[in-house]
Amino acid sequence: MKKIAYISSLAIILIACESRTYEEISDNTPIVEEVNYTKDVKPIIEASCIMCHAPGGQASFQPWTSYDQVKTHIDNILDRIQRPNGDPLKMPQGGALSQSQINVFIKWKADGLKEN
Repeated sequence: MKKIAYISSLAIILIACESRTYEEISDNTPIVEEVNYTKDVKPIIEASCIMCHAPGGQASFQPWTSYDQVKTHIDNILDRIQRPNGDPLKMPQGGALSQSQINVFIKWKADGLKEN
């Protein structure tokens, strides 16, 4: 009887443990409203990119401290943030953006790279 209880418990635990990737559990809801730099993109840049892409940072040669700088480099930004995990050129270094954050950049470009 103990053996059956043990096996049943183990089966329940194994079934309850689900292995899903970050991409599978991240919010990938389509963005409906128009995206603009000041409200949507700039906060992501400031939280995840500016530590390197500002004077004194590792990537200060390509600063992203203004709307025009980010707009100019949007294709490179999209390329780098969408690279697969493990790619040494994936940005930001030290941690990926969520899919919903990446979607903001994609939608911003699709909406015409508006500032406000």
